[in-house]
Amino acid sequence: MSVLMYVSYIPQIISNLSGSKGNPIQPLVAFINCTIWTAYGLLKKEKDWPIVWANIPGIFRKFVKWC
Repeated sequence: MSVLMYVSYIPQIISNLSGSKGNPIQPLVAFINCTIWTAYGLLKKEKDWPIVWANIPGIFRKFVKWC
């Protein structure tokens, strides 16, 4: 998943350099990544709150950006 996160930045960088609006793939991949990490933190036997709290803002920010 982390490889997809970094690879998805390539179209974003190309779009920015050409002066176009950003590609919606990167926010979507970041949204999925943050959602998976949040679920992981919540589903562990002992909840991993630092992971959860670090990724919750990313879920909301990327969802707003993607929509």
